[in-house]
Amino acid sequence: MTQQPATDNPNAEPAIDETATLSPEEIIQANFARIEAERDDLKDKLLRTLADMENLRRRTEREIGDAKAYAVTSFARDMLASADNLRRALESVPESARAAEEAALTALIEGVELTERDLLKTLERHGVRRIDPQGEKFDPNLHQAMFEAPDAETPKGMVSKVVQSGYKIGERVLRPALVGVSAGAPKPPEPVSPAASSGE
Repeated sequence: MTQQPATDNPNAEPAIDETATLSPEEIIQANFARIEAERDDLKDKLLRTLADMENLRRRTEREIGDAKAYAVTSFARDMLASADNLRRALESVPESARAAEEAALTALIEGVELTERDLLKTLERHGVRRIDPQGEKFDPNLHQAMFEAPDAETPKGMVSKVVQSGYKIGERVLRPALVGVSAGAPKPPEPVSPAASSGE
């Protein structure tokens, strides 16, 4: 007979040993069931931990990829002003001056064009691409509408004028393109009825 441990309270009922009424086979089965439950619990915890580790690995890879792709974002944004100024310099030369074909002016124009191309190629090597949406459908994710105007040659909702080129870095917009959007062909004037023209 098993001896019960002494307690501080002499009036407390003695603890009952539940295994004392079980046969050895029942004790083995109970222990086996308990061990199986612990095994299943540990297996579940292990699978959850492995899934968490895989999610962490994927998230870390994505963050490292983003860091590499977008590390030059601030620098690229600062360089856009230089690209814009080169474009403005080229656009400011009147066609009459270009047609005159003065050697000094032609060399200057070619030098500025070469510098602009080189700058854009350098930006592209670092994942920065120019958005030039002339004639494309207006996309508020890539373009910022500056105005809407009638345009007989451009369908409604299409970009009719690019005020300033936009840029993307990777899949993100670095700067939206500033555009004018076509409102479609202008409406023809309504015919004036003879009664209205006579003042009746």
